[in-house]
Parts: sequence; C-alpha cells; structure tokens
Amino acid sequence: MISKEFNYKKRFGQNFIYDVNIINKIIGYGDIDKNTLVIEIGVGAAKMTHQILNLCGFLIGYEIDESLKTIVEEELKEYENKRIIYDDFLKRIIANDIKDLKYKRIIVISNLPYYITTPIIQKLIDEDIKLEKMILMVQKEVADRFCANPNTKDYSSLTIFLNYYFDIKKVMFVTKEVFTPKPKVDSTVLLFEAKKQQEKLVNKDNFFKLIREAFKQKRKTLRNNLKSYDLEMVDNILKKHNKSIQLRAEALTISEFIEISNEISK
Repeated sequence: MISKEFNYKKRFGQNFIYDVNIINKIIGYGDIDKNTLVIEIGVGAAKMTHQILNLCGFLIGYEIDESLKTIVEEELKEYENKRIIYDDFLKRIIANDIKDLKYKRIIVISNLPYYITTPIIQKLIDEDIKLEKMILMVQKEVADRFCANPNTKDYSSLTIFLNYYFDIKKVMFVTKEVFTPKPKVDSTVLLFEAKKQQEKLVNKDNFFKLIREAFKQKRKTLRNNLKSYDLEMVDNILKKHNKSIQLRAEALTISEFIEISNEISK
C-alpha cells in the first residue's frame, strides 16, 4: 500500500485508483481467462495488477517509476504469473518481451496519462503484436476525439487512423473524485476491439498521408488542403457520394478517404 508520504510524480501522470469495485468493472471488459496474456502499461500501485493476476494466464507489466518497485513487489508477492518491467514502455520492443510466453490472446489494459496516450497507442499498432482488445482509461476529452463521428468538431485524422484498426466505444465514465491525487478532469474507459477485417488499402502509407494532409488546416476545404493531389479525381469520387471538394475533411467518412487513397495509389 502506498503511504501518505509517497511523492506522486506529475511528470508520469500518476493518478491512481484504489477502489476495487471500479477496478473490477474496468478489467471485466477484457473477458480475461487463463489463455489471456495481459499487457498492463503503468502498473502504478499495482491494485489493478493484483486483480488481473487472479484471472489471467500471464501478465507483463510496465512501470517507468522505479521508486514504486518495493510497493509493487510487496503487493504482488503471491503471484508467479507475472513479469514487471521497470522501464519506459516506449523504449521497449514488445515482441521481445513476450516471445517466451504461451498464450492464445493478448489484451492491453492501461490508465493512460494525456501526454503519452497517442504515442503508446501508435506503438502498439506499429509493433503489430495481434492485439485482440485494449481497455484504456483516458481523459474524457481524449475519448471524445477517439470516438468522434464525421461532421463533429472532435473528428480528426487521429480518429480515422484509430478507427481504421479498431472498433472503439465508450464503456464507462470515471469521475476524477476516485483518483489519488485527484486530477483536474474526469476520465472515460474505452474498449478498443481489433477489426477482424480491415477495409482494403492499396497503399497504407498513402492513406495516412492523405488524411494528415486533408486535416492539416481543419478550417480549410479539401480543395485548399489537397492542392498537391489530382483535385478533379478527388472531386469525381466525392460526387458519387453527393459530396464536394469544397467541403472540409471532417465531412468525409473513413470509407470515402480509403476510396480516394486507393485511386491515388493505383
């Protein structure tokens, strides 16, 4: 148990939950069983880790703050099905960390601080370790961006990037009052489920470049943001969907961006 004198470190986004009922509800979305390898990013005081270890086959936990090591080891001393790595998750090669383990499915569970949310998700996608699910607790505003629909202010290139790989839904609201220390904002638990079949892309790099450029200046139209593209071709595709190149990027669906990208990549 963390003592009252523990120095919570703002630079690591340390806001911990100790309420076991809330913790169990969060991890319940993972459908964890003995065939499950759980990757937990940010072990913290290990209260959630403790509950996960009762359910999973094995857990790899990452914790950047080595001052928590004594607390974590004491909390988890009864469990053998774990490996806690005290290092910066972004510097690890996940495939190497899990290569000697046996499992049938991988899920990720994490309470992600705002400043590092996107880099961590990007790394998990790039490493292509065949994730089945991610249960991520993020700031409410971040969750709104990840789950945004077209024609809303939160819809962005990041929304499209994440929703290409995952079906994302909000599953739980978590008030700031349950954290220690209390953060300034509330949080939302998101369930990311890997898409069983992604829409076909002729060239993935071209697709992601297209959406970045389309949203480069959000208040400008596609005509202005995509000047380096064949605008007539883009406009012809959009006309099939009763849309126009005079619209902003936020008006287009993921499928429409994919159609444009595939035409460019031929």
